[in-house]
Amino acid sequence: MQNETRPHSNTSVQACKKCGSDFILEQDDFSFYEKMGVPAPKICPDCRMKYKLLWRNERTFYKRTCDLCGKSIIAIYHPRYPSPIYCHECHISDKWDPYSFGVEYDKNKPFLDQFKELLNRVPKAATHIGTGGNANVNSDYVNFSGGNKNCYLIFNSTMNEDSAYSRGIIKSRSAYDIYFAEQIESCYEGVNLARCNKVLWSKNTTDSLNSYFLLNCSGCQNCFGCVNLRYKSYYFLNEPLSKEEWEKRVQEIIISYTKIVLFEKEFEEFSLKFPRRENNNLKTVSSLGDYVFESKNCFSCFEAFQCENCKYAFSIKLAKDSYDIVGRGIKSELLLETVAVGHGCSRVIGTWSLENSHNVEYSYDLRSSSYCIGCVGIKHGKYCILNKVYAEEEYKKIREIIIAELRDEGIYGQYFPIELSPWAYNETLAQENFPLTKEKARESGFRWEDEIPATKGEETILSENILDNIGDIPDGFIKETLACTECSRNYRLIERELKFYKKMNIPIPRKCWNCRFTDRIRRRGPYKFWKRACDKCNKEIMTNYAPDRPEIVYCESCYQKEVY
Repeated sequence: MQNETRPHSNTSVQACKKCGSDFILEQDDFSFYEKMGVPAPKICPDCRMKYKLLWRNERTFYKRTCDLCGKSIIAIYHPRYPSPIYCHECHISDKWDPYSFGVEYDKNKPFLDQFKELLNRVPKAATHIGTGGNANVNSDYVNFSGGNKNCYLIFNSTMNEDSAYSRGIIKSRSAYDIYFAEQIESCYEGVNLARCNKVLWSKNTTDSLNSYFLLNCSGCQNCFGCVNLRYKSYYFLNEPLSKEEWEKRVQEIIISYTKIVLFEKEFEEFSLKFPRRENNNLKTVSSLGDYVFESKNCFSCFEAFQCENCKYAFSIKLAKDSYDIVGRGIKSELLLETVAVGHGCSRVIGTWSLENSHNVEYSYDLRSSSYCIGCVGIKHGKYCILNKVYAEEEYKKIREIIIAELRDEGIYGQYFPIELSPWAYNETLAQENFPLTKEKARESGFRWEDEIPATKGEETILSENILDNIGDIPDGFIKETLACTECSRNYRLIERELKFYKKMNIPIPRKCWNCRFTDRIRRRGPYKFWKRACDKCNKEIMTNYAPDRPEIVYCESCYQKEVY
């Protein structure tokens, strides 16, 4: 997430102490850090974001046993991880007491060493399910998600039903293989969809119905392979057809896996004839980022909704006056270097997962707490250090000692050191957004996990032997074990997934869900900016289309004139 600049008379150029690249601090940055009582960062925005994403494992699951009730569970923590792992029901119950793990602060030992010992002892929830919303129903294989029903392998999602293999979906139904969408139904293989029904293989599309392969379209019905259209019906490759001819052409393609693969390549080449917007923001004021909606004064933010005065943030909503945050935000302010902090939080620094809390620093998974530092898993805590409760004055005294130590080590105001993360690089969102090879990751000081669950070589049917037409696939096909054509990993269909393909009359995917997810990340585009000139008026713009990419890219003004 490359740093961008806004003109200001009082700026400072810094060299990142991690990667050596230059980054700029502006006067309003210094003002924010002063308000938070922390020194200005010495690490660039890209490195800071990478280190936080290292603390967000959304999609790597392991089979484990709840260490309290003994039932089989899936967990985001590797079996080697030292702390006990509890199922969600046990973790939120009164069957255990996080304060019983509390220890007296020892001024003769490094604070973070003491925190690490506590982190490794206090039980963790197997997956992340916030308590600020509704519970999940029949949706065990979800993470960072709540209020879902009959969902499978969805992430960072809420209030959905009968959906699978998706991330960032809200209030949707029968959504399969979607990245970032709101209020959609019966949609498949989409990126950034809103208020759509039966829209498949599409990107950046709103208020559309019964359409396929749309790019940057709105208000369309019965359109196929179209770009930059508004309020059109029965269009094929941006040309109008009769209803009968349109239906004939569409049915010839969508029932065949082979023909869909060929059309995907054709559509990708066809789409290069048309201009793209410099970004995918909507209803923003004085903001720079991508997929930023209804927000004001947000810079280098991505997937942000109704936020104000935020900077260097990813996957947030309803946040205000915050820097360097990943996930949540919801009705929170004055957050700095946080992951999954939200639902009414304020004045939080360097913390993982927090709800309804304030004045919390360097803590892990707290609820309804205030004035805490170095705590893990507590609820309703106040004046706590390392899960031990102190009198107010004693708390303040010890906190000052800890903060002085963290300042001396150059840590205060930054996120936790990478060596404390429960996860290896390739288990987390860091690998999705800043992909590294195993060798490069280790050279950079990150752990790499070699034992991520996957089976290969156990397929019962070869990809080339899967019938081309979904109508020819029997219901018993869910018993077959397939092999991904991309990574060779084995996978199977779940029953409701096959029913969805049959209902939508679309073929069986030949890639595993993980490789399909990676393909959507590629289609989404990198969360990084480059300077380039508008291909229409030559105005300088900041965009995530690199200058050497083949797309035609217009500034917002030129794009609107072209489309409307």
